[in-house]
Amino acid sequence: MAIQKIALVTGGSRGIGKDISIKLAQKGVDIILTYHSNKNEAEKTIAEIAATGSKAVAIQLNTADTNSFENFFKEANSALQNTFGADRIDFLINNAGTSLTSPILDTTVAQFDEMMNIHIKGVYFLTQKALSYLRDGGRIINISSATSRVSFPGVSAYAMMKGAIDVYTRYLALELGARGITANVVAPGAVFGGGAMEDTPEIRTHVASITALGRVATPDDIGGVVAFLCSGDANWVNGQRIEMTGGMNL
Repeated sequence: MAIQKIALVTGGSRGIGKDISIKLAQKGVDIILTYHSNKNEAEKTIAEIAATGSKAVAIQLNTADTNSFENFFKEANSALQNTFGADRIDFLINNAGTSLTSPILDTTVAQFDEMMNIHIKGVYFLTQKALSYLRDGGRIINISSATSRVSFPGVSAYAMMKGAIDVYTRYLALELGARGITANVVAPGAVFGGGAMEDTPEIRTHVASITALGRVATPDDIGGVVAFLCSGDANWVNGQRIEMTGGMNL
């Protein structure tokens, strides 16, 4: 009989987060996913997960609001007990986020603070609270971005936050090693379809032109590597950044 595994996936109702949730479910992992505002989309994702034979629940969460985390984990703990008959999660995937395209001269303090609250402060303190629910030997996968390696005009604030996530992940790996918990980064490039980034034919053409594989990415290109990092085959992968761009700007 397979051992039950449970993943918490933030922003798991659409885009990359949805693909991660489904790819994990296909491997028999049960899912707690969060959504920001689109409950209908979350319910559709829950139905798709159920079709794989795995169980799932969706809980509303604004990852920028650290004051809401205590109540969120009370709700998540209730779901663990009542839906899954468990008291721990095995995998934490910090995926929720938004994008921002704004030149340095035009970026406002409010825009900067929003990026910081979502992509650094939210991830840092959600992870901190999740650690009491994460089983020893568990996995943390943080979603970063190719923009923390390669610079593009207009994404300085967003890219800075993702660079911080790369650093944070290394420290998680170091400090949690005694518990057998690994922490790694998956850093996609431009991913089109269901995400928050700007999507036009011109942008798609440009991205394809600077990508070695000659096309743009869709969410389906990303989730499988996250599922791999949650598998037994990735036991010795720790503190690493895996970039997934199809060979962008090599």
